[in-house]
Amino acid sequence: MVREDDLGDQQRLRRLEAVTDATLSRLDAADLFDELLDRVRDLLQVDTAAILLLDVRARQLVATAARGLEEEVRQGFRISVGRGFAGSIALTRQPVVIEHVTAGRVVNPVLLNTGVQSLLGVPITAHDELVGVLHVGTLTPRRFSPDDIRLLELAADRVRLALPARANSLEQNAALALQRSLIPAELPKVPGLELAGRYVPGHASGVGGDWYDVFTLPSGWLGMVVGDVSGHGLQSAVVMGRVRSALRAYALVCADPAEALTLLDRKVIHFEAGNLTTALYVMISPDGSTLYVSLAGHPRPVLAVPDQPNTVLPVPIDPPLGTGRRPPHRHCTRFDFAPGAVLVSYTDGLVERRGELYDAGVDRLLAAVALGPAETVCTTVMATLDAEHPADDIALLAVRRLPG
Repeated sequence: MVREDDLGDQQRLRRLEAVTDATLSRLDAADLFDELLDRVRDLLQVDTAAILLLDVRARQLVATAARGLEEEVRQGFRISVGRGFAGSIALTRQPVVIEHVTAGRVVNPVLLNTGVQSLLGVPITAHDELVGVLHVGTLTPRRFSPDDIRLLELAADRVRLALPARANSLEQNAALALQRSLIPAELPKVPGLELAGRYVPGHASGVGGDWYDVFTLPSGWLGMVVGDVSGHGLQSAVVMGRVRSALRAYALVCADPAEALTLLDRKVIHFEAGNLTTALYVMISPDGSTLYVSLAGHPRPVLAVPDQPNTVLPVPIDPPLGTGRRPPHRHCTRFDFAPGAVLVSYTDGLVERRGELYDAGVDRLLAAVALGPAETVCTTVMATLDAEHPADDIALLAVRRLPG
């Protein structure tokens, strides 16, 4: 004969196993939150469940996921630590039970409007630090038991385990959004010139520090930049954005690419310490006939000219930006840009291959660049160099001076 206490223990064990099921660990953070809340709501036989995470800078709890209280998340509900039901849990870092909800104890209008009668909430902590609150509620009066509290605490611990994955996901999304805002989807229309570009990430995150930029200057000259900030992820994207903006500012006050890169080097050394950056900066004259090129640790561009073999421009490669050494003398080299000619600039991910000499990739690029529309040049180069799924980030920029 099975005792009633044994049945109760077996039931509690099954409830705990349902929350700690190994399949939960294979879900991403957003799905895990939703699945946990569904399971908790079912196991505790409650009507609502919600996760609020701590915004450390604001000292506020932010509604992040909910079941039965979805409006709370849609509104981006926030509550200060120490205020209201969730705030008191965050302040004391202890479970809180409200058997009879009143406006005096609950300040969240969504909870009140939903008609929740009883609430149970527990803190979510990591290494003795508060990270959020998990709470459940019922639309009829309820007395929550110690077992209910223990089950909710176990669910809160599973939420804690999911937070690194969620943080990584949020960081990746932020980095992608930042990078997309900084790499132009459409290049400027410039009389007498054609422009085309490509950016392909080589990292699993889809985000790197490579970029290109094209801008017109008040003088009528055109500025073109291809750069590479070391590393991947949000930090590299942020540094890339700051470097890009700084170079645009220096371009407005410098008529010499080498001078602009010298100022940028000082900026990177002082404000971006530890972030090695390479850059190519080209200025094209208003009539399109002249190129001024300066390189900071960056690969030399390829020039294709009608009735001549393709060449790698003989430009001095000065030190990268941010090396921390005494600012070097930077060089600027002038070249003619003939009608019909094409200039191709890129980051090293386009030509570098593991186990192969760097020059072999450059030779393939030289052979791949053909005279023609800039968009066609980019398409051909990417296909010929098998650069659709690279091991490293690729930024590619092609400019063609229109014939005649």
